[in-house]
Amino acid sequence: MNGVGTACDHPYTDGMDNAWLVPLSMLLGGVFGAGVVVLIITAERTARAADVAERTLPDGVAAVIATMHNPAVVVDPSNTVVAASPQALTVGLVVRRKLVHRELVDLVDRVRRSGEMSAEDLELPRRNSDQIGYLSFRAAQLGNRYVLVTADDLTETRRIDEVRRDFVANISHELKTPIGAIGLLSETLVAAADEPQHVRKFAAQLVTESERLAALTKDIIELSRLQSVDTLENSEETSIDRIVQAAVDANEIVARARDIELVRAKKSKLRVMGDPALLQIAVSNLIANAVKYSPDHTRVGVGVRSTKGFVEIAVTDQGVGIPEADLDRVFERFYRVDPARSRATGGTGLGLAIVKHVVGNHGGDVRVWSQPGKGSTFTIRLPEADPELTTALEEQLEEQPS
Repeated sequence: MNGVGTACDHPYTDGMDNAWLVPLSMLLGGVFGAGVVVLIITAERTARAADVAERTLPDGVAAVIATMHNPAVVVDPSNTVVAASPQALTVGLVVRRKLVHRELVDLVDRVRRSGEMSAEDLELPRRNSDQIGYLSFRAAQLGNRYVLVTADDLTETRRIDEVRRDFVANISHELKTPIGAIGLLSETLVAAADEPQHVRKFAAQLVTESERLAALTKDIIELSRLQSVDTLENSEETSIDRIVQAAVDANEIVARARDIELVRAKKSKLRVMGDPALLQIAVSNLIANAVKYSPDHTRVGVGVRSTKGFVEIAVTDQGVGIPEADLDRVFERFYRVDPARSRATGGTGLGLAIVKHVVGNHGGDVRVWSQPGKGSTFTIRLPEADPELTTALEEQLEEQPS
């Protein structure tokens, strides 16, 4: 009125209000936008942290895997191995953090799809070898991301089972021959009761077959005992000279009957820790084997020496020798280079297997050198007894209360 309007109508005042509201709205928008940005960033960081946490193995898992004796691995969603036991690397399951065998990858994928534990027995080639390994695998989810794979290595168990089956089959075959012969000879003796000459002949053969059966049974029992866990319960410090002399004496009569001279080296005064009776059996078997496969009127030598902490007992003959192709198999049970000759000489096929087990149980090994037509040398190597250590052990035993 009278040219004077209200504050809201005044052009100057209205302009001032709008000018003030614009920066305010901008300020409020900026504050709100910044808050949203902060919330978004915080949410992203939280999600990223949760994702990183989820990608990390649960506490203690890696340490447990590293100390496992069986093959074990943990793989992530890309099938990268994030933890592995030393045995998993040894048997060649992992190379460059990847599972080597497609069968294992398939097993892991199957567990991811089903979410349930899965098991499978697999025959897998050994890394850098032509041998086959037999392993029983189990796989299960570990958290939401990982899969744990463990295995039992059944290779040695399978091998032992195969050896046991072969052993039983061989025993059945080997026992069948003398038992059958004894039965046949007995029937023949009954039929020839009125013919003294035939009775004496068949009776002598019966004695031979009975002795062969007794020797085979004895060796089977001895070999079974050697495979038990307490084979060295009578271990003591033992003189090698005494063992060698007893083994030579045990074969002297058979050797002399064929004019085979047993020559032994000078006394060595060397000593080993072990069971004297078992060690005598091992050395005696080598000497008996040398005599058995040597021509009449030859020599069998027995030498003893110390080398690099080991005592070596070498038995050398001038016999028929062993072909190179058979050298790796002569210590197998019932293996014979010449089956016909071995049976003719009364061999059981277990003598060298017994030697190998005795020596192995004493922490040693047995080696063979041979050349057809020139003879063979079998060498037993045993750890030499440490006098200082033996004395300390004796003192400890004396101090223990009875």
